[in-house]
This record gives sequence, C-alpha cells and structure tokens, in this order.
Amino acid sequence: MTFSLLSLVVDAGDPESESSFWHRLLGGTVTRTATHHFLRIDGFPVIVIQHAPGHVPPQWPGGVSQQLHVDLATDDMAGADERVLAAGGTRLSQAGVYASPAGHPFCVRPA
Repeated sequence: MTFSLLSLVVDAGDPESESSFWHRLLGGTVTRTATHHFLRIDGFPVIVIQHAPGHVPPQWPGGVSQQLHVDLATDDMAGADERVLAAGGTRLSQAGVYASPAGHPFCVRPA
C-alpha cells in the first residue's frame, strides 16, 4: 500500500482573503464553493481553504501552537519578502517567518 498527498487543508474564517493570498503568492487557479476554495498549482498538492466559523488563528511564537506550517523556497529572499507583504502576508520575524491573512505561519527559506 502507498499513500500520496492529495491536499493540504487550511482553516480560515474568511476563505476569500486566505485563498486570494495564496493565489497571489503562488499562482495557479482557484475554484470556489460555498464552504471551500481549491487552489490548484502545477507541481503542488491541492491547497484547500476550508471555511471554519469561529476560527482562532495560531499565536506563534509564544502562544497557541502553530498547528501546521508550510516552508517555501526562493532564490531571492528580499524579493520574496516584498511579494509576501504585497500579497497580504504579515512578517513575524526577520528570519523569514510570516503569517497568512488567517494567521497561519509559514517560512520562506533560501533555495
């Protein structure tokens, strides 16, 4: 028996802002339903933004655990910082740690 990764599911109180953020950052296409937004990007598993009423963002570092995070690689750290911020992300530290609009932390590392 083998397994393959079908999707990464992200909870968000506002699926539109969360899926728009990841779409601006990574490209691909977004398909929307009443409760889920499906972001499809070549070479990635599907990222599913799931509507979660009452979603409480992780408080990381120093609070509620981060639950899950994504690492992205880039060959241009300064350009990546600008792109993340322009897409609606928040810088959590100078060490390449950011948060999406729903508060999910992710890291950008040199490729």
